[in-house]
Amino acid sequence: MSIVPLGISHVRLTVTDIERSRAFYDAVFGLPVFAEVPADADEATREKLAFLFGGVLYHVGNNLLGLRPVAPGTDRFDENRVGLDHISLSVADKAAIDDAAAALDAQGIAHEPVKDIGEAWILEFRDPDNIALELFAVKG
Repeated sequence: MSIVPLGISHVRLTVTDIERSRAFYDAVFGLPVFAEVPADADEATREKLAFLFGGVLYHVGNNLLGLRPVAPGTDRFDENRVGLDHISLSVADKAAIDDAAAALDAQGIAHEPVKDIGEAWILEFRDPDNIALELFAVKG
């Protein structure tokens, strides 16, 4: 019998510095927060939310994207090691890709040129831990 998943529930990225990563993801994506430990949380709440490891979970459509701040400060992401290659987030269309490139430029965030890959357009860039991120817009 096979397991039949309905979709991806969430992806959680291990980061080195939660403040730096939150600033980046908040500025670039402005995603609503699903869960985090409030600064004034009592011990019972902290224990209940211990699975967050002091990080945050964001809503991305019907899915979640989390940041887990447990990596050593000198560590950097490398898509050529076992594990994650990159995260690709869907956007509406080519105009959204172009707007995203302009927004990254305005924030001084380096990115690749917008690429036409045949059936879609992509925009590639990296977060402060060098995690490869991509925006993806299907043609048509």
